Amino acid sequence: MWLVDSSVWIDYFNGVPNTQTELLDRALGVEELAIGDLMLCEVLQGFRRQAEFDQARAALQSLPVYTLGGVQIALQSAEHYCYLRQRGITVRKTIDCLIATFAINRGFALLHNARDFDAFEQHLGLTVVRE
Repeated sequence: MWLVDSSVWIDYFNGVPNTQTELLDRALGVEELAIGDLMLCEVLQGFRRQAEFDQARAALQSLPVYTLGGVQIALQSAEHYCYLRQRGITVRKTIDCLIATFAINRGFALLHNARDFDAFEQHLGLTVVRE
């Protein structure tokens, strides 16, 4: 199962061609894709027109939507953040810590276009979708 980050969905809905949006386009209807509740919120916040919002909401809610938080994920996410910080790496967004920790725990591959996930891949075993 691929967990698709908001960084990819935002580019996809905005028509930005890059490796990740092309992977997503090829995966739609072929791969098992999922989104997290926090990513759903991030993506939908970017729409200005109600019709586009409604269309994106319907498309995204057709995928499995996972709750990314909870006490256990929050604690493990904080541990991961501290582990990386002790190695001189500062993750810029708390939400990225939660997403990466969730993906690691569930064994999901993450399709992303955000550099903060690189440290999770290199040091904590996050699986990342690549070509």
